[in-house]
Amino acid sequence: MYIRLCSGEEVLDLSLSGSTVLLIEDDPNVRRLLPRYFEKEGATTLAAAGGLEGVDLASDRRPDLVLLDVNLPDIDGWSVLKRIRQSLGYSVGVIMLTGRSDVPDRLLGLELGADDYVVKPFEPQEVVARARAVLRRVKTSASGVSALTNGGLELDEAGRALYVDGAYVPLTAKEFDLMLALIQNPGRVMTREALAARGWPGADDVDPHAIDVYMSRIRSKLGPVYGVSAIVTVRGVGYKFNPDADWTGNG
Repeated sequence: MYIRLCSGEEVLDLSLSGSTVLLIEDDPNVRRLLPRYFEKEGATTLAAAGGLEGVDLASDRRPDLVLLDVNLPDIDGWSVLKRIRQSLGYSVGVIMLTGRSDVPDRLLGLELGADDYVVKPFEPQEVVARARAVLRRVKTSASGVSALTNGGLELDEAGRALYVDGAYVPLTAKEFDLMLALIQNPGRVMTREALAARGWPGADDVDPHAIDVYMSRIRSKLGPVYGVSAIVTVRGVGYKFNPDADWTGNG
């Protein structure tokens, strides 16, 4: 399959000005302090002390970003995440906030569609920085140039959207960044470290297992035929995009 990746200057607004951020957190100190940092950046902030209230606010106000505590008094953050994804899809970024750094917890959040994961106690500036990275997807200028393929796959870089056989494939911000990194390097093996640098720019403590989780999620979203043939595992090293994958499903 021939791939054409169109490049061009992409106008990207990395500020938070004009964004709406919803914080779902039962700790009153966090609810009081964290929004101040986002408001200094020009964002509008909303806050909910419980999961059900947060789901309602997300549905009514459709924020650009949700900061979601895992441990809530009524329903847990995983349930909230599922409901937000069901009602808003992937048009909203979600960063999980938790006091636990266990790998299984992190992997569960990624499996359910979280874009990022911050462990408490955290520096508010770190949360703001991670929010900027997640919001790249919703802040991308509509005048940017698209990345295209022929055949059955189309990747719209400006709109940060992926289509297979004309059907939209809902990718999270991190999933899109990783898929774009692979497509931009067709046939070349990308190490887990290189992929982590694309998905988590500036971070130096990314769990290698997280890359494997994301690759598994992307494959499942591409489908049983496309996912396996397009994203190839290079054992002990990383992954590569196969430009000769059969996107028609005929081979």
